[in-house]
Order: sequence, then C-alpha cells, then structure tokens
Amino acid sequence: MQLSDISYIKSLLSKHGFKFSKELGQNFIVDGSVCPKMAELALGTDKDFGVIEIGPGIGVLTRELSRCAKKVVAIELDKRLIPILKETLSDCDNTEVIHGDAMKLDLHALIKEKFEGMRVAVCANLPYYITSPIIMGLLEEKLPLDNITVMVQKEAAERLCAAPGDRECGAVSAAVSFYSKPEILFGVGRDSFLPPPKVDSAVISLKILDKPPISPKNDAFFFKCVKAAFAQRRKTVANSVSATLHLEKAKVTEILESVGISPLARAEALTLKELSDLSDSLYSILN
Repeated sequence: MQLSDISYIKSLLSKHGFKFSKELGQNFIVDGSVCPKMAELALGTDKDFGVIEIGPGIGVLTRELSRCAKKVVAIELDKRLIPILKETLSDCDNTEVIHGDAMKLDLHALIKEKFEGMRVAVCANLPYYITSPIIMGLLEEKLPLDNITVMVQKEAAERLCAAPGDRECGAVSAAVSFYSKPEILFGVGRDSFLPPPKVDSAVISLKILDKPPISPKNDAFFFKCVKAAFAQRRKTVANSVSATLHLEKAKVTEILESVGISPLARAEALTLKELSDLSDSLYSILN
C-alpha cells in the first residue's frame, strides 16, 4: 500500500467517490514517518497489546498499529470510509473495523469482548473538533487502558499537557493530570496531512495512573470546583468561584485563606493539591 503517496491516495479516494467532510474534521495523515513513530511510542516492544484506534481515515496509522500490536479495533464514524478501509487493510488479518461513534459505543464491553487478557491502548489521529470530549470521555470512563497516544492540534496539546500551576493550565489540564501523566512526544507539521489543516499538530501521550495523585472528598464535586475556578480565567479564583457557584465572595475568600490560597490568585497558578484543598473545604460547607 502506497498510503504516503499523495497521487495514489487521491486516486484511491476518487475511485470510491470520496470527498472530504469539513463537518467531520477530516485531515488524513499522509507522512510516512509519523505513524510508525506513533505506534512505536504507544506500544513499545510489547506485541501483546490490543489497540483501539478512533477515526482511522484511510488506514495509514492502522496499518502501522497492526504491525506492532496483537489486535487492532478501528472505530470509524464515516460509513463512506468503510469500503476504502476494507481495501487498504485487506492484508491486516489482526485488524477489525467497526462503523460507529466512539463517543457512544460501550468501550468497556468492547474491550472485554475484543481484548481479553491483553494490555490495551488507544492510539489515534483525532479530529480537532472532538479532541477534548474524546479524551475526557476515555479518562472519565475509567477504562482499563495502559495509555492514550493521540495526535491533536498543537495548541490543544500544550493545553492538555500543561501542569497545574503553569500558565497554560485550564480545567481540562487539571482533569487530565488527575487521571494520567501527560507528555508531548513530538510535533507534526500541517503538510503531513491531506488536506493540510491551517495549524500544526503534536502527538501526546497520556500514561494512565493507577490512582490519582490527590484524593478529594468527592471526585464529582472536585471537577465541578475546578470548572468553577477556571470559568472566568481573567478573574481571581475568589471571583470566579463565587460567581459560578453562586456563593458569597466573602465566604469564598475566607475558605481560600483557610487553605493557604491567596484570594487574588488566578486558577492557573494553583496546584492540583491546592485545587483539591479548595474543593474539600467547599464540599464540607455545601454538603
């Protein structure tokens, strides 16, 4: 398969009458050096991995994963790509393509059925518009995953991998750090895709933690508190939390001071532990 040859790919797509969908954020990876590197970094030398790929496109990454893993299940939303994938993956006997929406499928059941006894990873080139929902969905479902290795917009990569306390940190950064150890692996230029997007990309790794680095009294309330703290980024934590959770600012200020946080601090300056301390204090008062 010449899936890094632009002429071949265009001919393949033309044969199947395929046209790119902006609505689905379709930008297929065509750089032959990117996918082998992604697969290697996601799976290492362990040939017993089971891999879930979300949005295989025409199967460029899928083929590399099939070489490195014991089994690959690729989930594709666009039914127009199914016959194309049947052709490009015809010699990949350990690969199965499922037509469906990864955000709606029961992935716990899928893993149990398809990957019994295997370590499981997710590896994908994600459409930009569903990056955060997909990643947070995978993490919040607490799936039995070893790691998540995905290609995303460069700006999103920096945000997702920002450590609590860093300027780039946001609510999603704190949530990612709660469930995993995030790392930017390498950058990918816009010319590596067909059609080329208007921005560059990066591959990130999320190593799933056995347990979170903090233990808030209530996980759901912790995430609610984090979202409240970051809801109005230009404002102080005291202002953002009081406005979002509809609490008196004086009371929020008192709570912040009681856990050693300056009421004038902004959310991006807080560590995960400080966010947890704030959450616990608010939870004790409100519940």
